[in-house]
Amino acid sequence: MRPDPLLTVSEWADQRRVLSQKASSEHGEWKTSRTPYLRKPMNDLSATSTVQEVVLVFGAQMGKSEMLNNWMGYVMDIQPGPALFVQPTIDMAKRYSKMRIAPMIEATPSLGEKVKAPRERDSGNTQLMKEFTGGFLILGGANAASGLASMPIRFLGGDEIDRWPADVDEEGSPLAIVSARTRTFGVRKKQAWTSTPTIAGRSPIWSKWETSNQQQLKLPCPRCGHRQMIEWDRIRYDPKDPGLPNTLRQPPVLICEACGEGISEDAKAWWYDPEVFDEEWWDPLFPEREVQGYHCSALYSPLGWFSWTEAAVGYEQAKDNPADLKPWWNTVLAECWNDDGEAPDWEALYNRRELYELGTVPDGVVFITCGVDVQMDRLELEVVGWGPGMESWSLDYQVLAGDTAQPAVWRELSKFIRSEFGRGDGQRLPIRMTAIDSGFRSQEVYRWVRGQAGNRVIAVKGQESQTAIIGTPGRVEVLRNGKALRGGVKVWPVGVSTVKSELYGWLRRPMPDDGDGLPHGWCHFPQHGEEWFRQLCAERLTNTIDRRGYNRFEWIKTRPRNEALDCRVYARAAAALTGADRWGDERWEKERNGGIERDERRPAPAQEEDAPARSGSSFWD
Repeated sequence: MRPDPLLTVSEWADQRRVLSQKASSEHGEWKTSRTPYLRKPMNDLSATSTVQEVVLVFGAQMGKSEMLNNWMGYVMDIQPGPALFVQPTIDMAKRYSKMRIAPMIEATPSLGEKVKAPRERDSGNTQLMKEFTGGFLILGGANAASGLASMPIRFLGGDEIDRWPADVDEEGSPLAIVSARTRTFGVRKKQAWTSTPTIAGRSPIWSKWETSNQQQLKLPCPRCGHRQMIEWDRIRYDPKDPGLPNTLRQPPVLICEACGEGISEDAKAWWYDPEVFDEEWWDPLFPEREVQGYHCSALYSPLGWFSWTEAAVGYEQAKDNPADLKPWWNTVLAECWNDDGEAPDWEALYNRRELYELGTVPDGVVFITCGVDVQMDRLELEVVGWGPGMESWSLDYQVLAGDTAQPAVWRELSKFIRSEFGRGDGQRLPIRMTAIDSGFRSQEVYRWVRGQAGNRVIAVKGQESQTAIIGTPGRVEVLRNGKALRGGVKVWPVGVSTVKSELYGWLRRPMPDDGDGLPHGWCHFPQHGEEWFRQLCAERLTNTIDRRGYNRFEWIKTRPRNEALDCRVYARAAAALTGADRWGDERWEKERNGGIERDERRPAPAQEEDAPARSGSSFWD
């Protein structure tokens, strides 16, 4: 009959929670003072708080999942009721139960008394359900609607919600499904959402953050006392430090925005001292809003966890490659990656054209690919040269006029792709790989690809939802029994959205300063005409509403013609298929010196008397 003690979640964790050696690098009694920035959001989830919803936008390994574990342990021990804890998938929920929840129950005596051992008969303790006096905890996966929509839930925790699917079993958003389960509890419900953000405009945790009171942690300068956030823009280190790219010999400092002095990372020992840290340092931008939102980057990690030096080294290693920089941006800064697909300025690209001639190969080119777009009355193609760091040169652009339902234009294409291009050192480079779109005139494309010798021509088809640049091919020719024809044409799926996002990111980069090296993916262009650049920049990524009422992102044309962009996408897919993105310096040097022999079955250009002229013959001139 004795009432439960009036503890907050942080007080319960400090008094009763024990971190298991199986699940934590710092095992033993829980100490909120180690991560004092978690105390306020934990207390918002307490029985003594009227807060109903908490949103945590945190960097990786900042303790946000352990905060949810503390809350679930608190529910089992102090405030029993029906609870649901959702992971991105069922498999992750099972793994989480085994590696995090079960060790917490086993190591914390007060929880061991409430939850029976799984080996006991009728214990109610299974991998995905933990029964206790007065309630239960269900662990579910956001990818299975059957586990999300059933009985009412009072306490709802969602972990890494940016990794949840947008639609589950065609029943709608899993966020909406699980949220609906708390309605019957009215003001007594509590919800907590955590995640590192992903892409701007497509991040569920960021959408929830924007509806919250948006609290940022502002720490005082040890010298002048001015309170400020730890922001990457004010972290200073020597980018030419001799320890890079593996370490920094001189650690970074944070420049105070008031006094301009450098603050070393050792200041965290003072900031996080229990006698110094103040929960009022959480500063809300919209204090009138009821949803409590907290943003904290990995730069706030306690000493001994993730350091500013590690952040700087990670940035230096990733800054030239958007594919590497994106996860660094999400997990370290806890910020959305700006992948809005805004087209670059075609005039800026036009104005930085270079003077090398069409059909010639600058010295930086190591190998060549070709992308072909199929239209009703013509074939359009771009020849692209590639060098280390995925630096690229547009070498030629041709329009082969003719009805693509007739063989003449295909014969002309066959002659063209056998061409070789001369480099300044005297070496002649063939087209290593040609990728042709099979979305239109599919049978003609298959017939042409089937007739090409060797394995340097592939049929491709764009897939908007695919994240890889090029995926696993599938055979499109089948026998009467429905089985794939052995030796039949394969079609390679291309992640066109991924390639366009990457390309537009490269094209938006400003011209580097004199003396600085060119950034990863820098694109060189010859004297193409204005129309070519307009076509290259002819699409943008937009947020649309599908027929079921959900957000959907798709690339749309801003003008009627975009063939130049399509050809570049296919040429990039062909380059990805060679494995060039993974080549190291030694492989690039080997390729430059002719390490991969030319297919001798292909005739040299001199044997093709009627091969189309290249130098100065572009359609765009």
